[in-house]
Amino acid sequence: MPSPSDSETWIDISPDPLPVAAVNEWASVPSCGAVVTFVGTARDHSVGRPGVTRLDFEAYEEQVVAVLASVADDARGRWPDLGRLALLHRVGRVDLGEAAVVVAASAPHRDAAFDAARFGIDELKARAPIWKREAWAGGTEWALDPQHVATSAETRP
Repeated sequence: MPSPSDSETWIDISPDPLPVAAVNEWASVPSCGAVVTFVGTARDHSVGRPGVTRLDFEAYEEQVVAVLASVADDARGRWPDLGRLALLHRVGRVDLGEAAVVVAASAPHRDAAFDAARFGIDELKARAPIWKREAWAGGTEWALDPQHVATSAETRP
């Protein structure tokens, strides 16, 4: 999953391990004094499900990139001085400890970088058509908290 060489926004979904270090390095640019990187990893439990052994993500792939681009556009509208913004998500099998999602935001100052990164992960989770299935001691089931995929109008304050 190579980084975009000619863009300030890196959006992708991939069955391959996410390049966390490369995302952080890519997001660091001389005009920005702050980089905030969020990494969501597969953990060994879920509500009511101890012993989770892996996650599997399915996506409506034809729509995910467009939704992530919309999230990035919305973030840039809120924080016009953002430097680079990355929104990456795994699909397929994700083993314990592996990154399932990476969001990075760089900005001249930390407040905008923190706020934009938080907005990026929250909006990705709310709007992207990506679903999680958990494998655990009791079998394989969709996550207990299935999410409603929201439109951007529904998630804006």
